[in-house]
Amino acid sequence: MPDSFSPARHHWVLPFAACASDEWLPAVKAMPSTSFHHFGKLLQGMKEVHSDRGDVYSLSPPHERVQARALGLPATDGLIPWAAWQQLKATEVCDGKAWAYITPCHWAMGRELATMTDPAALGLQENESRTLLAAMQPYFETYGVTLHYSEPTRWLAEGELFRNLPSASLDRVLGRNVAPWLPGAGSVAANRFGAGPPQAEAAPSEGSVLHDVKSVGASAMRLLQNEMQMLLYTHTVNDARAASRQPAVNSFWISGSGALPENFSPKPQADVVLSRSLAQAAFIDNWAAYAQAWAALDAGEAARLLALQQGGETVRLSLCGERHAVSFETTKTGIFSRMTKLFSPQPLPAVLEQL
Repeated sequence: MPDSFSPARHHWVLPFAACASDEWLPAVKAMPSTSFHHFGKLLQGMKEVHSDRGDVYSLSPPHERVQARALGLPATDGLIPWAAWQQLKATEVCDGKAWAYITPCHWAMGRELATMTDPAALGLQENESRTLLAAMQPYFETYGVTLHYSEPTRWLAEGELFRNLPSASLDRVLGRNVAPWLPGAGSVAANRFGAGPPQAEAAPSEGSVLHDVKSVGASAMRLLQNEMQMLLYTHTVNDARAASRQPAVNSFWISGSGALPENFSPKPQADVVLSRSLAQAAFIDNWAAYAQAWAALDAGEAARLLALQQGGETVRLSLCGERHAVSFETTKTGIFSRMTKLFSPQPLPAVLEQL
């Protein structure tokens, strides 16, 4: 469905409103209707203005595609240039260079799988992060990449090899087997989650970019992954972390790769709010916490948007699953608005099942 691009002043993006886990739907159906009290009233004054159809194997999840569209960013799968966008916001200059995020992280090593743990759980301090960056910088420079410190678990990396190198969002890989999501790893659907019987390869959506194992960028990043794992294994930062029983920083993740078009001009930004509480519960399969997060969101942000809507403001709500996203916006006054009040809106759980 094409987006109406109506000028909503307030836009709420809700990631992981639906999840691919088999346990998600029973958890939602077990929630009391009071968990969606304000959501129901909010949707009653809205109409659907856009739907984004995808699959669970895309490198860029639905909420990132929604955000990119709202900002006017390029939205090729795996090449939404989030790092370049951050650089533009910091410098107010579109330099046309290619950028990516580098996230120092911990991979939990099993017998056959390496699983990405949440980088936020590392408790990495700035001095540790800067020390690791300095140690890793010479290796990256051999591939034409310059690292810049941004925050403890997210660095900026500038280099031409990121221009056409698709990368998977951290939200795709947290808690999952990392191997199938690495640059150049291929796109076999069954292997994305490291389990289950073989399945047919998923057909890419229009405009998506498939990993190319022969690409220079992908090969360089795989070599760097191996080199950094050896470097980090014996690094003094990790020795100190081991002594205090903290998990080691034993690898890094690439995301947000790509470049902005020259003379890029972003859209005027609305008041965009993105809530992470559902995602945090979903990543650890804590469905009790997930239900509590829904209730808190209903009492908080949903109630706030409802008050704005009832006060005459135009608001937008984007519900995002792991496959699809759907956006609703305040209806204009007039006959259409009056007609919608004659019908009961679709219950929120039924909307979520379509995501």
